Amino acid sequence: MTVVGRHVFDLTDGWDGKPPGGIDHVVVVSHRGPPDGWDPEAPFRFVDGVEAAVAVAQDLAGGRLIEVAAGDVGGQVLAAGLVDEVRMDLVPVVFGSGKRYFGSVSAQHLLDDPDVVLQGDRVLHLRWRVRG
Repeated sequence: MTVVGRHVFDLTDGWDGKPPGGIDHVVVVSHRGPPDGWDPEAPFRFVDGVEAAVAVAQDLAGGRLIEVAAGDVGGQVLAAGLVDEVRMDLVPVVFGSGKRYFGSVSAQHLLDDPDVVLQGDRVLHLRWRVRG
C-alpha cells in the first residue's frame, strides 16, 4: 500500500494502471480525479488531502504496512503527525540540486537514533522511529 502525490503519479504515467513492485493499491493525493480514459478497475484511489489519503490507505491495507512517498506529500503526512517511522536508502551519488526529501516542512520533527542500519552494495538502508 502506497500513498503518493499527483506529481509522482503524472511523472510515471500512473505506472500504466499497474502499481509498481508488487504493491496492491496506490492512493494518489490530488485535487483532480483520474486522467481521461483511466481504467476505473485499476487499483488506484484519488483522494483530496493527506489525512483522507492515509485513512483510505489504512482501510485498504487492513493492518499491513503503509508507505508514503517522500517529497511534498511525505512532508505533509509527517507534519500531520501520521508517520511512525522514516526509512531512507542512501546511495553515494551527489546531484548538486534537487527536491527536499520532505518538501517544505515548516516545523522541526525529531527522529530517534537509527534502530536499523544495513550496509548493502553501494547503499545504506536506514530506519528511524519518529519521536511522539
